[in-house]
Amino acid sequence: MEIRRADLIADELEELVFAGEFQDGDRLDEVKLAAQFGVSRTPLREAFQRLIASGMAEQIPRRGVFVRQPGPVELMEMFETMAEIEGVCGRLAALRISDQAIEVLLEANKRCQQAIDHNDMDDYYRENEYFHHFIYKQSGNSFLEQEALRLHRRLKPFRRHQLRVRGRMAQSMAEHVAIVSALQAGDSEAATEALRGHVAIQGEKFHLLISSLKTSKG
Repeated sequence: MEIRRADLIADELEELVFAGEFQDGDRLDEVKLAAQFGVSRTPLREAFQRLIASGMAEQIPRRGVFVRQPGPVELMEMFETMAEIEGVCGRLAALRISDQAIEVLLEANKRCQQAIDHNDMDDYYRENEYFHHFIYKQSGNSFLEQEALRLHRRLKPFRRHQLRVRGRMAQSMAEHVAIVSALQAGDSEAATEALRGHVAIQGEKFHLLISSLKTSKG
């Protein structure tokens, strides 16, 4: 799978934000960052647009692009909403998914496992993202699919970052297996619970995510 340069830059900028190199409200200097990454401004601007789409940055007319991180309450509310939306996608997909689509998900899970075997978090996230987007489509509800995609984009940096928690990729993989099993069985209730639980950020997992957000917020 070819990865666009802009996406690689966006991934690295997200990591710099999580590492505390940029604080909430800091301006992203286009000239300085273009030199740092050794690229023209075009892929950098595309990377900025991805950060803006996810809500990790905001563009202020005539001033530039600034880092923005949600507070813990906002982040918890977004994950809570995402978990419910994915649960609904799972419920509808369990009723409507085809055998051929199940095979696609099984292949996606094989690629996820290969990424784990190579300890490649970035590759795992990309395959994981495909897995979820495919389930949204299997809901058979295009409006729901678009809403799920919109919020998924908003939470992408945080969903990706929480995979760094030790053991999380293997846990995520086990949850993927349970999700596909529920879809194969046409068990809408089990599919709902499996997807809801997979996405929900609760307890220790949420606190670890929040503690990694080194922002200037109190």
